[in-house]
Amino acid sequence: MAYNDFVGFWEKIGMFHYTTQENGFKYIEIKNDAAKAKIALQGAHLFHYQRTDETPILWLSDTSFLENGQNIRGGIPICWPSFGLNNRELPAHGFARNQIWSVVNITEDNAGSTTVVLDLQDSVETKKMWEYKFHVSVCIRIAKELSIELITRNRDTKDFKLTQALHTYFSVSHVKNIAIKGLENKSYLDAVTNTQHVQSGILKIDKEIDYVYQEVDKVLLLEDITRAIDIKNEGSSSCIVWNPWIEKSKRMSGMRDDSYDEFVCIETANAFDDYKVLQSGQSHRLKVTIT
Repeated sequence: MAYNDFVGFWEKIGMFHYTTQENGFKYIEIKNDAAKAKIALQGAHLFHYQRTDETPILWLSDTSFLENGQNIRGGIPICWPSFGLNNRELPAHGFARNQIWSVVNITEDNAGSTTVVLDLQDSVETKKMWEYKFHVSVCIRIAKELSIELITRNRDTKDFKLTQALHTYFSVSHVKNIAIKGLENKSYLDAVTNTQHVQSGILKIDKEIDYVYQEVDKVLLLEDITRAIDIKNEGSSSCIVWNPWIEKSKRMSGMRDDSYDEFVCIETANAFDDYKVLQSGQSHRLKVTIT
């Protein structure tokens, strides 16, 4: 069902329905036996995921904008076709998160699993920013575990360079309570100080961090006092761990001054040395599974 197929304020169809806010912001709301979720058409942005009878796994700022043209602070923004400021001719984190994606299909696999597929293709608007012909789709499976697969295909006659990320905000009891395992002995760039390091032991957070890890080859474990979450990355050997801490939170849009203590971002990425070059007709798949 395409963007223009929304009817009225909402239309209930099986275990999902389409919602249009008064400001015109549109999203898909899913509720099955295992979990519930919300996916915005702008950016194909999953901004809520919560397993039945549990607290949300994804963090969403309570002051974030839910309106067209504004970035959502939280959930899983899609950074594409550029991560960060990798391509300074593009907006930060690329342009896909500001585009309206089309719904390809929604499948109710069983009572506890719903799969949503959305896509984005080159247009007159995208070619003003990025000259290439492309097709990118995202497959989001809402079940007891959450999986997101981002598939990029080069439809052009020319090669293009791709950096990207699934910029996941995880909700935590307090950032000082968590430990991240699976990054031990991995080299990383500290983007705050622009220095290179090697991770010693498990990662604990007690300051602003923006670490870009390379050669990540293990399932990551986010341990909190309330739960533990497995993060399995595929099609990726780079991973970003980010928290703005106190002073930067005060300067950021869509975030309270003390929001830093409620989340950590662990991002599945093709960033820096893990960039991809796609030749004409080639595809690349980036996937995260959160359990």
